[in-house]
Amino acid sequence: MTSRRFVRPALIALAVLLAAVLVWRGMGGGAPEPDAGRGGWGPDGERPPTPVRVSTAARERLSVELKALGTVTPLKSVTVRPRVDGELQRVVFEEGQQVEAGALLAEIDPASFRIQLAQALGQQKQNLAELENARIQLRRYQDLSDAAYVSAQDVANLQAQVRQLEGRREIDQAAVDEARLQLQYTRIVAPITGRVGLRTVDAGNLVSGGDEDGIATIAQTRPISVLFSVPENALAAVIDAVRRDPDLTVQAWDREERNVLASGRLSSLDNRIDTETGTLRLRALFDNDDGALFPNQFVNARLQLGDDETLVIPDAAVQFGSEGTYVYVVNDDDTAGVRPVVLGAGSGGRVSVLDGLEAGARVVLEGIDRLREGAPVEVVADAGEEDGDAGAPAQDADPDA
Repeated sequence: MTSRRFVRPALIALAVLLAAVLVWRGMGGGAPEPDAGRGGWGPDGERPPTPVRVSTAARERLSVELKALGTVTPLKSVTVRPRVDGELQRVVFEEGQQVEAGALLAEIDPASFRIQLAQALGQQKQNLAELENARIQLRRYQDLSDAAYVSAQDVANLQAQVRQLEGRREIDQAAVDEARLQLQYTRIVAPITGRVGLRTVDAGNLVSGGDEDGIATIAQTRPISVLFSVPENALAAVIDAVRRDPDLTVQAWDREERNVLASGRLSSLDNRIDTETGTLRLRALFDNDDGALFPNQFVNARLQLGDDETLVIPDAAVQFGSEGTYVYVVNDDDTAGVRPVVLGAGSGGRVSVLDGLEAGARVVLEGIDRLREGAPVEVVADAGEEDGDAGAPAQDADPDA
């Protein structure tokens, strides 16, 4: 009885093990390794060469162009505010109108200011009359003093009175000038030439110099500027180009980079690099006669640095890692190598290499994702060949790709 109790579980365990072996063999376990001709590992355990497409680094003339997002910024922008308090009598400008500096925009009721000016003029005339009378008395006392009819003290008192009235004359003249200036300020004029914005107040309202919104805003739009930033690593190229040509060409493109809005010139560089962004701000000037550029508009700025001979590679070869930019190259023994590179400006799908490569180096364009340092490679096409010719060898080398 006891022996049967142990035999049955042993038979069950043996049956389960046999079923597992059969299932494993049915799923392909223990199948032979695929041959090298099918694109897997070879009989000797080594991976076959990786097919790659390469391009040769060469020294060429490159029209260097820097691209950056820019903001259209008026050279001058002011908020027109009244300088005196009062009732806004009339507004003479039209919203969106182009005005010249000094043009009348609005007027505050001048009646009270004319009265103040008249009072100041009246006070001035009264004090001038007193001054003239004091001078006449002083001359008379001086004549009497010579004949010993009046004391020297009386002459001195009159001299002090004349000087006091002369000081009052200066005060009165300042009061008249102040009243006349206040009256002049009732005429609100454009401080700069530019485009007037929307009106913020209508005639009949009481206005004052402390109003935050003012009467309107004026922005200079002809000419106008575009502010944009370039990365710190492009600073040397920018400075070198500015030394050769201070008036570098700058184009402003729309946000989709489909149309050129305006063409201008580089005006100035900021005097320091922004440490938070690692960029330098630049300003470009545009005539903007057609009004294509609008204040606070976002544009794509393209700075033309010139046409220089430099070492050039396709930008498709450039890779980005935690330690910077690098490229894969094909060594003389047909193995892959990693080369850290320092890049300059680029244009038209090509980028200049400042350091890390020499002319004649073969950089990998396609097949990069399967590469590693020292891995064998097979060059199946060169970037200079036709696309149709370049694709055929790659299919023959790896039909399963």
